Amino acid sequence: MSQREVSMHQSQFEPPSSTPRRSTERTAERRRTTNHLRHLPRYRRVAFTLIELLVVIAIIGMLVGLLLPAVQAAREAARRMSCSNNLRQIGLAAQNYHAAYQRFPAGYISHPTRDGSAPASVMMDPITWDAGPGWGWGAGLLPFAEATAVSDGLRFDQPIWSTANQAAVAATLPMFLCPSATGGDEPFDVQDQAGNSLVIGGQTVRLGRSHYVASHGQESCWGECGSAATGEVFTNIYTSTTHIVAINGDAGNVADGPFFRNSKTRFRDVLDGTSNTIFFGEHSSALSDKTWAGVVPGAFTHPRFTSPENGADAAATLTLVHAGPSGGELDITGSPIIHPVNFPTYHVGQMFAEHPGGGYVCLGDGSVRFVTNFIDLFLWAELSSMNEGESIDWEKL
Repeated sequence: MSQREVSMHQSQFEPPSSTPRRSTERTAERRRTTNHLRHLPRYRRVAFTLIELLVVIAIIGMLVGLLLPAVQAAREAARRMSCSNNLRQIGLAAQNYHAAYQRFPAGYISHPTRDGSAPASVMMDPITWDAGPGWGWGAGLLPFAEATAVSDGLRFDQPIWSTANQAAVAATLPMFLCPSATGGDEPFDVQDQAGNSLVIGGQTVRLGRSHYVASHGQESCWGECGSAATGEVFTNIYTSTTHIVAINGDAGNVADGPFFRNSKTRFRDVLDGTSNTIFFGEHSSALSDKTWAGVVPGAFTHPRFTSPENGADAAATLTLVHAGPSGGELDITGSPIIHPVNFPTYHVGQMFAEHPGGGYVCLGDGSVRFVTNFIDLFLWAELSSMNEGESIDWEKL
């Protein structure tokens, strides 16, 4: 055979070259790797972009803005329920007091006088004729309101400012505190006319706070019911006519509500009907200081904020308020003033609540009603008196 034929014959039995084979294997491997990577999940970022972050913040803000009013409304509803329950407890205690003594407690107890004479021990105020012992309606209700522990610690045979009563009269009692009131729940120092702490026997007088007050009626009888022998009172809320009455130290000659100095009101005295007469109501400490303990001669109640019509008033306003009109009480236009709950006179001697839209009152039958800020003025005056003979139109409430 020729050389060429021998070479061709040998090539049939020799293995092929390894170089093309390795190249093919690498190509196949690359393809497999590429296909595998295509099916792997892509790399994930671990942070937000600025736009995404702002969108999230905006959404959270909107949700909070929608949720917060609902939460606040729910909390206020709970506070209102607690407040109304406190007044119901006070009203029930008053009913039980009457059952025990055949009368309601006095607005506050003062040494009686018709000429301003009194022993030095009662510290009679020469202007108002307020004197010791000073115990208020709230102190009288304690045994009938599951507060006998506090009541047992009071020395009723001594004035409320005595050393023996110093700790007890400063007690904080939840039944006298409205959760919606923002002026504070803590005891307070009684103030004099200048706004300084009143000092008796070398010590300040500190009293437990109350956010509830008793109704003196339409008329007020505090500063003018002392040394003045006579006083001017409104006799007709519709015509604003007035007349002069003899006072002679007896606030009952002026007051037409159930609670006043040395009052002894009975059910039969409430001629307008207990279901038509306001006995108790709210006065938030955001406006002025009130107490359950009683009245201290020489004390004054000062407003915590001012208005064109408010100012300091006599000691009786530590426990009592009135509705107006009262003799000589005129607004800047010369018209008689009737001031229902939250009326913008903001007197220390009116009712004042921090519930949205109004406040609670307790009627003589123990029922509790919510009175709006827009109650008819005449209706408010009618509800505040107990024996003026007005016809109540509840549709105006």
